Amino acid sequence: MQRAREMAKHLLHPRSSFFLVVLLAALISYQVQVSTAQNAPSQVRVGVILDLTSPVGHRRRTGIRMAVEDYYAAHPSSATRVQLHFRDSAGDVLRAASAAVDLIKNAQVQAIIGPPTSAEAEFVSRIGDRAHVPVLSYSATSPELSAAQTPFFVRTTANDSFQTAPVAAVLGAFNWRAAAVLYEDSPYGAGILPALADALQGVSTKIMDRASVPSDADDARIDAVLYRLMAMPTRVFVVHMLYPLAARVFRRAKKAGMMSEEYVWVATDGVGGFMDRLSPEDVDAMQGVVSLQPYVEVTDDVKNFSARLRERSRLENPSDADVVDSTLMRLWSYDTAWAIASAVEAAGVPSPAFQTPQQGTALTDLDRLGVSATGATLLKAVLATTFDGIAGKFKLVDGQLQLQAYEVMNIIGKGARTVGFWTPESGISQDLNPGSSKALKLKQILWPGEPRSTPKGWTVSPNGRMLRVAVPVKRGFKQFVDVSENLTTGETKITGYCIDVFDEVMKNLPYPVSYQYVPQNVSSNSYAKLVDMVRDQEVDIVVGDVTIRASRMADADFTMPFTESGWSMVVAVQGTSSMWFFVSPMSRGLWLASFAFFCFTGFVVWVIEHRINPEFRGTPWQQFGLIFYFSFSTLVFSQKERLESNLSRFLLIIWVFVVLILTSSYTASLASMLTVQQLLPTVTTDVRELQKRHHDIGYQEGSFIKDSLVSMGFDERRLRTYKTEDEIADALSRGPANGGIAAVFDEIPYLKVFLSNYCEGYKMVGPIYKTDGLGFVFPRDSPLTGDVSRGIVTLAEGEKMTKIEKAWFGDTATCQSASSLNPSASSSLSFRKFGGLFLLTGVASSFMLLIYLAIFAYRERHELLAAEATADFGSVPLWRLRAWLQHFDTKDLRSPTFKRYNEESVRNVDESAKRTPRWTGESPRSGGASPFSVHFSSEMNAASSPEDSPASELDNSSQQGVQEATTSQTVEMATSTASQLH
Repeated sequence: MQRAREMAKHLLHPRSSFFLVVLLAALISYQVQVSTAQNAPSQVRVGVILDLTSPVGHRRRTGIRMAVEDYYAAHPSSATRVQLHFRDSAGDVLRAASAAVDLIKNAQVQAIIGPPTSAEAEFVSRIGDRAHVPVLSYSATSPELSAAQTPFFVRTTANDSFQTAPVAAVLGAFNWRAAAVLYEDSPYGAGILPALADALQGVSTKIMDRASVPSDADDARIDAVLYRLMAMPTRVFVVHMLYPLAARVFRRAKKAGMMSEEYVWVATDGVGGFMDRLSPEDVDAMQGVVSLQPYVEVTDDVKNFSARLRERSRLENPSDADVVDSTLMRLWSYDTAWAIASAVEAAGVPSPAFQTPQQGTALTDLDRLGVSATGATLLKAVLATTFDGIAGKFKLVDGQLQLQAYEVMNIIGKGARTVGFWTPESGISQDLNPGSSKALKLKQILWPGEPRSTPKGWTVSPNGRMLRVAVPVKRGFKQFVDVSENLTTGETKITGYCIDVFDEVMKNLPYPVSYQYVPQNVSSNSYAKLVDMVRDQEVDIVVGDVTIRASRMADADFTMPFTESGWSMVVAVQGTSSMWFFVSPMSRGLWLASFAFFCFTGFVVWVIEHRINPEFRGTPWQQFGLIFYFSFSTLVFSQKERLESNLSRFLLIIWVFVVLILTSSYTASLASMLTVQQLLPTVTTDVRELQKRHHDIGYQEGSFIKDSLVSMGFDERRLRTYKTEDEIADALSRGPANGGIAAVFDEIPYLKVFLSNYCEGYKMVGPIYKTDGLGFVFPRDSPLTGDVSRGIVTLAEGEKMTKIEKAWFGDTATCQSASSLNPSASSSLSFRKFGGLFLLTGVASSFMLLIYLAIFAYRERHELLAAEATADFGSVPLWRLRAWLQHFDTKDLRSPTFKRYNEESVRNVDESAKRTPRWTGESPRSGGASPFSVHFSSEMNAASSPEDSPASELDNSSQQGVQEATTSQTVEMATSTASQLH
C-alpha cells in the first residue's frame, strides 16, 4: 500500500506529468498512422521510357504526369495510385532496352509506357513479354509490331497499315494506275510496304518501284534516288517517312525540279501528323503535297489541355518554352496514361510481386528478370478499357487503337488545309457525314506547280525525247505496213492500214504525244524479235501487224486488237458440173426417209381402200404398182384415184401437206445452188488428212503460224514460207502434184486480203483457230496502253475505222470466196430439219392403219372364224394368217361402194335389154320366150343380191347364156354386162 502511495505521489509531481502527456500523444499518433496506413490507396508502379535529351521528351513527361493527376482529381476515392518511374532512352535502342530491364528488375514496375520509336519499342516489347509486363506505346506505329508476336505489347496509337486504305483511295479517286513508293529505310518505313501493295492493288494501281532512303542519308544519296525516280514514266510518288527525313527529301526534290507540274506527291501521316514541327522552309518545299493524318476533333478539352501543358512546361523546363510538339502524340500519350490508371483501378492490382526464375548461372540481367504475378490481370484490364479521351474514342481491338477517320490535307501556302476525309464506311468524301454522291469527292486540290487540271500521273517520255516507234519492213501484204524510200530525195515513207489506225488513235488522245517511226528489217525472222526490242528498251512502241500471243505478253503489253482474230487455211477450188447435181439439195438421209414414207403412206392407203374401192383391186402386180403410183403421184398432185374411206382421206390431207413442204424446200434449195456457183476444193480440207498425205503446206514469212503447225503435227520439212500474195497464188494453183502446196495457213486478215485480190479459184476452208488478233506493243505497265486501247475501241465503234479498212483492203464483201469462212460445210437439206413432219405423217399413218385393222377384225370376226374352219388349215398360225388374208382380199359387198356399183350395172343391162329385141328361141312372130333370157335374168338377179356368190358365178351363167344365144347382138350384150360386173 505504501509503495502505491509513493508511485501516485511521483506521477502527480509536475515534472512527471510532462512525460505522461508525451507518452499519451505518442500512443495516439501511432494509432492514427496505423489507421491511415490501413486505409491508404495501394501504389502501382508504372515505368515510362522517354527521350529526355530532347525538349519533346520533357514535354511528354509533363503531359503524362498531368494525365495521372487529372485522373485522380476526377476519381479521388480510387483505391489505387499509379506511381510513375521515368527512364531516359536518349533515342537509342540499347539504352531503351537497358531502361526496361532496370524498371522491371529494380523498380519492379507492373507496366511500361513507351518508348517513343518503333525500333526501341520492338526490343522493349520483347522484354516485357518475357517478364509478363504490359508495354503500352503511343508512338510505335510500325506494322511489324503486333500483339500476335508479343502478346504483352499494346499499341495505343494507329497502326501504319491502317492508312494504306486512304492512300489507295486518294490514288483511285484520280484513276492513277501506277505509282512509286519512297520510304524510310527503318522498321517504321519498311513495315508498311506489304499492306500498301495490297491496298493499291485493290484500286488497280501498281507499284512501279520502291526506293528506300536511310534516315541518315546525305544529299547525294537522296539525289541519286530522286533522279532514278525521275527517269521513270510514272509521276505519282507515295512518301512514307518521318518528318525530319521527309523535309530533306522534299527540299532536294524541289531543287531537282520534281515539285513542278505533272508531279504528284502523296505523303502518309509521318508528314501530315507533324505539320507543327515543320519549318517555313520545309512547308515551302512541300507546296502541293497531299498528306494524311488521323482525324482528331479540336474540342474545348483539347484546347484546355494544350494551354495547361504549355504553361506547366514553361514552369518545369523554362529552356524548352519554344518547343513545338506533335498535337496527336501529346494527346495519345495523355490518353495512354489515363488508360493505365483506369485499368489499374478496374483490376484492383495489388503490390508488385515477381517470381524469381529458377535458373542456373545468369549470364545477363535478362536472365535475372522475374515474372510479374499481376501482369496478365493488368493486361486484360487494359485491353478492356474504353473511354472518351481527349484524342477521341479510346478503344482497343486486337491490342491496337481503332481510328474512326483520316483527314486528307493539301499543303499550300504557310500550312495545310483539309480537302476531305476517309472513313471505312464511306471512303473518300468532303465531309465526315456525306449526304450526296457529290460529297464523295475531294475538294479542289492545288498540285505542285499549280496546274489548271489534275495531273495525268505519268509521262510518255521521261527525258522529253520523241518516242521511237518500230515498224516492220514487209515484202508482202504491204496493205498492213509499207515502208518505201524515195530514191531521189532519200525520204522514207511509211504507210499502211496499221499506220493509219495508230495515227488516228494517237491524234484523238487527250494529250499530245510526239513519236517517230523507225523501220526494222526483221521480216525474215520471227515477229517476236520486235517484242524483244520493246522489252530491251531499244524502241518504245511497235506498230504493225504483230499478233497478240500469250508468250509475247510476258515481255510486253498489248493493246486491244484492231483486227479480226483467228487463223485458218486457203486452198484452190474448182467448179462442179456433175450430172447428179439435182440430188444435192437434199441429203442422203432425207432422200431415203422420203422414199420410205412415200411407200408406207401408199401401203396404208391401199390397205384401207382395197376391200371397198374397185380402183384399188386387180392383179397383184397391178395393186403393187398402184401403191407406188398413188403415193408418188402426190408429188405433183396428179392422183386420180377416188378414195372412199374417211380414214384414207384424212391421211391423204396430212401427207399432201408434208409433200408440199418437201417440194417447196427442194425447189428453193435447188434454185439457190443453181444461182450461186459451187466451188469444190481441189485437195482435202481435213487437217489430219493433209498430215497423213504429207502435202507441202505454206505460211507467211515471219509468222507465228509455223510453230503452231509444228505443234499440230505437221512435218517441219514440208512447211514452205512465202512472202507475197503472188507467190502464194502460184503455189496453190500448181498444187502438190506440180511442186506447189496443198494449202496455205495464215491469219484471217491476211487471208481476206489475199482473197480480195484473188477472188476466183481460191477459198477459205477448214476450222478457224483462235487468236487475239493484231495489236500494238508497249512496254510492261506503260500508262499509254490503256489510253490507246480505249482509243481503238472508240475508233472501231465509229465510221472512221470502216473507211480506213476500205481504203486499204477494198470491199471484201463483194468477193464470195472471202466472205465464205467455212464453205466446206454442206448446205443440203437434212433429215433432222424435217423430222417433225415425218413424225407427224408417220404417227397419222400408223394410227389410221390401227383403227382400220381394229374395225376390220371386229366386223369380220364371224367370217374370219368361218374362213378358218372352211380352210381346214388346223391351228398353224401361218395358215390361219393366210386364211385371214384370203378373206381380206375379197370384196366387201356390204359396203356402199359395191351396192351402188351393182345397182348401176343392173340398170345399164335393163336399159340395153329394152333397146334390143328379145329372142326367145322362136321366131319373133310366134311370141315364144327364149330360154337364155330367163336364165340370164335369174342370174342377174342373183348377182345383184349381196347374199349370193360374187361376180365369178355371174360370169359362168353369162358364158352359158352366150353359148345358148343365137344372135351376135345378144352375145355382145351379155359379154359387156359380165365385164362390167367383174
